[in-house]
Amino acid sequence: MNKTGAELAVFALEQIGVTRTFGIPGVHNTELYDQLGLSSSITPYLVTHELGAAFIADGISRTSDQIGTCVIVPAAGTTHALSGIAEAYLDGIPMLIISGGVRRDTGRAYQLHDIDQGRLLEPVTKAYYLIESHDQIVPTIYRAYDLATSGVPGPVFIEIPVEIQLFRGEVDELPGFRAGGAVPSVDAAAVNDAVALLASARHPGLYLGWGAVDASEVAQTIAERLGAPVATTLQGLSSFPANHPLHTGVGFGPSSVPAARNAFAECDCLLAAGVRFAELATGSYGLDVPENLIHVDIDSRVFGRNYPAKVAIRGDARAVLEGIAAALGDVEPPRSAARRTRRIRDDKEAYLARWLSDRSSERVTPGHFFTALRAATPDDMILVVDDGKHTFLAAELFPVRSTRGFISPTDFNSMGYCVPAAIGARLANPEKTVVAIVGDGAFMMTGMELLTAVTNGVGVAVFVFHDGELGQISQFQQIPLNRKTCTVLGDLHVDGVARATGARFLSLESDPDVDAVVREALEISAAGEAVVVDVNIDYSRKTCMTKGVVQTNLKRFPTGEKVRFVSRAVKRRFTE
Repeated sequence: MNKTGAELAVFALEQIGVTRTFGIPGVHNTELYDQLGLSSSITPYLVTHELGAAFIADGISRTSDQIGTCVIVPAAGTTHALSGIAEAYLDGIPMLIISGGVRRDTGRAYQLHDIDQGRLLEPVTKAYYLIESHDQIVPTIYRAYDLATSGVPGPVFIEIPVEIQLFRGEVDELPGFRAGGAVPSVDAAAVNDAVALLASARHPGLYLGWGAVDASEVAQTIAERLGAPVATTLQGLSSFPANHPLHTGVGFGPSSVPAARNAFAECDCLLAAGVRFAELATGSYGLDVPENLIHVDIDSRVFGRNYPAKVAIRGDARAVLEGIAAALGDVEPPRSAARRTRRIRDDKEAYLARWLSDRSSERVTPGHFFTALRAATPDDMILVVDDGKHTFLAAELFPVRSTRGFISPTDFNSMGYCVPAAIGARLANPEKTVVAIVGDGAFMMTGMELLTAVTNGVGVAVFVFHDGELGQISQFQQIPLNRKTCTVLGDLHVDGVARATGARFLSLESDPDVDAVVREALEISAAGEAVVVDVNIDYSRKTCMTKGVVQTNLKRFPTGEKVRFVSRAVKRRFTE
């Protein structure tokens, strides 16, 4: 049968279950967009910038069983989307990207958008495919989906040259899709070794990352049987419910909250699942990891990279944890478990009380904001954040209670993630409340993507923490340097962005207004409208993460350099 490449590509996307694509049409993908417009099951969405397309796709993949899909022009479209693609790659998020490509049948050089995309994409994708004939299109898209969603998930890129899209070619058949991707078997002997370590430990603990986000129930079972405290990575914040009595918070080192530091102070055996012990997750590698480390991950390359494991188990986190739970059996938790849960509860209450002791009639204090937001939202809501000080405030002050209920850019740590990712999350979960919290600096990068939300009736509430600075870096500068170089922003009028995009606008000036404005914003978004809230945030109190990372890094400095840095900070503080 004769089919154009565009027809074949859209057929394959329909077969793998894609229902939405995101991007911008151009001369190299016009035929693809024409066929997408004819599809009965796929809706193509126009975005304001290809970076937004990649982040929207990321938000869909993180919060649902769908794969986020971009359809973009080559070269400029690819470089615009590259930060979003790289975020998905380092964070382990499946994504499918399809671009057009220059013509290869004319013999002409120096064409528009003529670059080697394969070389550009090699470090940030699981695979890059260049289509060379019509019969490659359908099997390649099927293969790309399997690759993107198996093992360590990630983005896969397919380039389809213009002439293949435009012209018809002969294909033998249009095969249906059957998912592949083998799941590695679990090493039973390693599981038994892990159980032996856990059973003999006096103070075991659990540490969960994004790789364990779908293993929450079995993780709770293990924690309860052992009476073990549970910490998470930042990205894995939603892998264990914050209202569980054994939940302690993000991390357990100097950069973590008191509940985590105290609960893990005597930890002699750590079960770490779906974690890589990356820089952000460990507070600049400040964790004191016990010798008896049981490390579970789908990617064997992570074992021993930053902390040596006594037992390393390669496999899907849920499958391995289910094996550990079965081997543990119905053991009774130690008598110390009740005392531990009381201490965790008391530490959490005392920490929140310190934040709530700040109450302002002139600004919005974080403790009151997050308390009001939690009270006004259902347990299964989705909180989307960006990169910045608000991220760590949310991690410390907002109790996430549902699986995949918190998403953030983590290891690539790209600013600009929040607004488009929240749009993706709401598109994929129309029945859920989706709240976006973004710093004013990150909002300036992709805030215009609100136009995509307004145009398509996507109800999302965006709270802009507005302090006029790049808050996290500003504090990192201020503590040791007593200066703020290039971290003070221009005069941003958030209401002007709302007006420009057609979003609703609310102003939140001080603590007495928090409850009413939060409720109003949620009501507007529930009705299917995008709303932007300009939050006059008070960033004066530092998070444990900010203080802990500075201290951890300073301790590693050579003695002479440490003296120089401290002396400089003291001198500037008293003389400038």
